[in-house]
Amino acid sequence: MAKKIDLKTALLNARDAKQAILATNFYNMETLKGIALAASEMGYPVILQLTKGSIEYMGLQTAVALARSAIDAFGLQAWLHLDHGDSVDLVRRCLDAGFDSVMIDASERPLAENIAITREVVKLAAAYGATVEAELGYIPKLGQEKTEAGFTRPEDAQRFVSETGVDALAVAVGSAHGFYKKEPHLDIALLNVIRSVVKIPLVLHGASGIPDEQIRSAIDTGICKVNVATEIKNAFVQNIKRAMQRNNEIDLRKIFPKGIEAVHKLVREKLALVTKAN
Repeated sequence: MAKKIDLKTALLNARDAKQAILATNFYNMETLKGIALAASEMGYPVILQLTKGSIEYMGLQTAVALARSAIDAFGLQAWLHLDHGDSVDLVRRCLDAGFDSVMIDASERPLAENIAITREVVKLAAAYGATVEAELGYIPKLGQEKTEAGFTRPEDAQRFVSETGVDALAVAVGSAHGFYKKEPHLDIALLNVIRSVVKIPLVLHGASGIPDEQIRSAIDTGICKVNVATEIKNAFVQNIKRAMQRNNEIDLRKIFPKGIEAVHKLVREKLALVTKAN
């Protein structure tokens, strides 16, 4: 396993190489194993993400222990990251538990509030040596409508980064969380302008279902962290459903490996995409 560096440095290195680091959410031991198998076999770094919902489902200490044990067992270059933290209290709990990186998502608040909350988290995380990601603009969550009115404005991004000192910024350029009802179209021209005024790593949320060529264009334009969550859940659940329809097996140790295999295959494909050299 390569010597671990801080996540911001790793992201900047990836950007210089016109690559990105894949950030994958895990939900249980099986999805984590599928991710770890792929990253280990391909020798690429990966960011292991936990949302508030996953933390509540597994328990904070259990989830952290699973991630750390997988990193050690598979010899991964990996970071544990809080995805879409919705409060300073949750961020603090995750930092205390040993997270390498945290995201504070105050993007639905007015800009001034988003700046103030993010600045507070940046100050808090500094004492732990952790990196901080924030979100600016409107990246629709599940059930929310997509609208170009919420795209990140370059002048806001410049102000936000300057006033918060944040390490990475998730930008709204046409992606959305969850699956898409119609093919998405990333605004690469807007992304290019944001990249010209913001020097920190830029993050693409909602990458599940975005065509490969658009993801590659985003990476070539400066995106260096690509988040995948919905496809992980879908691959795991759909393959288990198919396995259970074929027989009457009740031993989950024989059924769940089908889900692990599906996540393993998916993550291999995503890792190949984001690390592809042009």
